[in-house]
Amino acid sequence: MTAGWRATPGTPATPAHRRAARRAQELLANELPLAREAARAWSHGLAGLFVGLLGFGLVKGRTDVSKLAAPYGSAVGGALLLSLLCGTAGALLLLRAAHGAPRLLRLPLGVGTAPALLEVGDHLETLSVVRALRLGVLLTLACGAALVGAVGLTWYGPVKEAPRLVVRTGAESVCGESVRVTAGRLTLRTETGEVTVDLTDVVSLGAVGACPAAGGDR
Repeated sequence: MTAGWRATPGTPATPAHRRAARRAQELLANELPLAREAARAWSHGLAGLFVGLLGFGLVKGRTDVSKLAAPYGSAVGGALLLSLLCGTAGALLLLRAAHGAPRLLRLPLGVGTAPALLEVGDHLETLSVVRALRLGVLLTLACGAALVGAVGLTWYGPVKEAPRLVVRTGAESVCGESVRVTAGRLTLRTETGEVTVDLTDVVSLGAVGACPAAGGDR
């Protein structure tokens, strides 16, 4: 014959134990409203941050991304797309944390178990709020970083080089960027400086993407 389990009374609760239990109950009852309030505060703070970022992005800089050299133009587009995706996802998560998910709540059946189940449901919702808030903050900051990166690339990214002209005369071949044409004379900017060619001596003229690396100027 095996002895069964026997319950015995524990140590009597002290005033400190009762205060701790009361404090834990108060925290459990108020954790969801506190989490919602924190989410709203974070949402307002991040909104103010993005107002500043928007003003930063409107500072006058290069406006035509097509003038950027490859692959900087594509990098700006990718950074803007990443900023849009992160910003949208972050905003939705912050709204979910601050105001809850758009779904119907199913109340538990039964009078005796309803209060306990409601407390458990509030606690689980609080955990979901905290997760959504953390992820929303991270995505919003990632959105800001991508936006700043895109603006920085439009400011400091190298521009496309202008097409070069290869001008051949009977005596020489000159390659460079066209500067001006005056009085029948064409001035090119080459690696060694400006060179002027008389158009009446030109045998052939053509555009190239870049001058030859060696001996391309002449």
